[in-house]
Amino acid sequence: MKAADIELLASVSRPTLHPALDHAVVAIQHPSLRADANVGQLWTVPLDGSGPRRLTRGFRDGAPRFSPDGSMLAFLRAGEGARTQLAVMPAEGGEPRIVTDAPLGVDSFAWTPDSASLVFVARVPEPGRYGTVEGLEAAAEPPRRITTLRYRANGIGYTIDRRAQAFVVAVPDPRAEPAYARAAGEPAGEEPEPAVPAARQLTHADADVRSLAVSPDGARLAFVSAAHETADTDLRADAWTLRLDDPEAPPRNLTGALARLSVADLAWAGDGRLFLVAQDLGPDARDFVAVGAALYLWERDRLRRLTDPTTTDLAETTLTVLDRDAALVQDRTRGTVQLLRVDTTGDAAPLTTGPLEVTGTDARDGIVVLSLTAPDTAGDVAVLREGALRMLTDFSAPLRASGLVLPRDLVVDARDGHPVHGWVALPSGEGPHPVILMIHGGPFAQYSAGVFDEVQVLAAAGYGVVFCNPRGSAGYGHEHGRAIRQAMGTVDLDDVLDFLDGALATHPRLDGRRVGIMGGSYGGYLTAWTIAHEHRFAAAIVERGFLDPELFAGTSDIGSYFGQEYVGTDPERIAAQSPQAVADRVRTPTLIIHSSEDLRCPISQAERYFLALKRSGVETELLVFPGENHELTRSGRPRHRVQRFDAVLAWWARHLPIASGAG
Repeated sequence: MKAADIELLASVSRPTLHPALDHAVVAIQHPSLRADANVGQLWTVPLDGSGPRRLTRGFRDGAPRFSPDGSMLAFLRAGEGARTQLAVMPAEGGEPRIVTDAPLGVDSFAWTPDSASLVFVARVPEPGRYGTVEGLEAAAEPPRRITTLRYRANGIGYTIDRRAQAFVVAVPDPRAEPAYARAAGEPAGEEPEPAVPAARQLTHADADVRSLAVSPDGARLAFVSAAHETADTDLRADAWTLRLDDPEAPPRNLTGALARLSVADLAWAGDGRLFLVAQDLGPDARDFVAVGAALYLWERDRLRRLTDPTTTDLAETTLTVLDRDAALVQDRTRGTVQLLRVDTTGDAAPLTTGPLEVTGTDARDGIVVLSLTAPDTAGDVAVLREGALRMLTDFSAPLRASGLVLPRDLVVDARDGHPVHGWVALPSGEGPHPVILMIHGGPFAQYSAGVFDEVQVLAAAGYGVVFCNPRGSAGYGHEHGRAIRQAMGTVDLDDVLDFLDGALATHPRLDGRRVGIMGGSYGGYLTAWTIAHEHRFAAAIVERGFLDPELFAGTSDIGSYFGQEYVGTDPERIAAQSPQAVADRVRTPTLIIHSSEDLRCPISQAERYFLALKRSGVETELLVFPGENHELTRSGRPRHRVQRFDAVLAWWARHLPIASGAG
């Protein structure tokens, strides 16, 4: 895979299954270098395996959901340079009709059970900001008065003056004849309905709203929000409901008095009950480090946990209710994401196995349609029927034709005997090949079995790539993830180095004398920490790193809590875990890559680290991408992603050149 082949990375949305059970619809999106944007359309996927077909031709269409009666399909549509709005079309196809005009766009939505309305989330701009006054540029807006600790979010910017609120809109008939303007001279008469129907705002709290679900009787809307009094100093996010049939009734907090939860998703189970996916944050509602997400059932003001978060982590779940007594969830485990069926007694049955990641589901009458990634696909659709999984699409055939390397599983015992799981990607040719040790972000995340463009581009260039899930990672249980809390740069450093040595010993085609190291976010942290303590590497790349915990507090969008939980609050303990504090020990040539709009790890992290390396006489460069945030490598402008790959490969070519004819 070459850098420009990112255009072949077709990502697949959560599917929606038609009530007739004969087909599903998904959104297929991919980076386009020509458009310099992520583009995509909706596709129909027949369940008989006859092959998918394109359903829409928008610039970027996503998040399709059939109406409960199966007559309509709603989705999110973004035009080139335009805000994302909610659209509906006949289920069988046809020209979509836009049904919202949210000034800052629509984030998510859900149908009401009668198929007559849609509830949706949209940010509401404060008057005088974000284009609400024609001709008033952002630089000319009045100052912001900030009284909270959390007021910005990476990828969004300021949030306190554009809260995400819930709305409801009646759905017009997309099959009806369009409204026409009255010709000159025609007598006045009944006015046609407006092109975009008026929406009614449902929530008004000074807090964001997300994860909407309408009760089966259509009377209540459930949602997630941190609208409680201590929301600025803890990490709770509660499940709330409001009456759709009584606009004057205040919202009701369902979980706030029952537990200190951060609710990620919710869905109605019937009979007034709710399934919730949530993390238990402990007595102070702040302890999020390596806390797995569990499935809960809320019923009659009681909360019952159905799964064990120390062994099963549902953090990547999009809830699908099978019936009133069971739900589908996704378990993040050992570099995979598996599908589980969990009933209200807590019994859990795995429905998938092997090297794959389930990314979304829909189900009805015993049929489950799911989207997934695997070692040979960046995204496809499959059907699960009577325990058998059958692939329905092959959107990654062009990607495989570009040349994919299938990484090899490896488990290495660290120096204290702890098993470390990971992979080795070997390029073609006998070698010996120079090696890149790659470290993931998080830290409570995982490298996984799906296609990873970072690994593929390096392997295609002739590098062996070694990557693992050290302690601190997700997918290996509570103790594994918790091991680095207020002890960063300890056993995680041992794990990545010991895994590297194990990979070199296992695969003689790897050249242990020529090794580089790279990582982003927490991976940038551990890369910077490693090269201050280990001088075996020919060069390093530190990306969007968490490099200076002291500076991080008060500058990052998560700076009010992340560092305190991961490195503590004692100044000596913070310094003992800080790459910035030991930057003067670095001798390794280092490329630092960062984005100008990164609010998660602000660019000041990179600038201060760059200065320290320069003052120490280290060969170093700082590469800054304009207009990008913390998600550059995943969802940034396609041209920037390719330019980043070019810079990475040029850096490695300088310090770890490939032998002539290799790669």
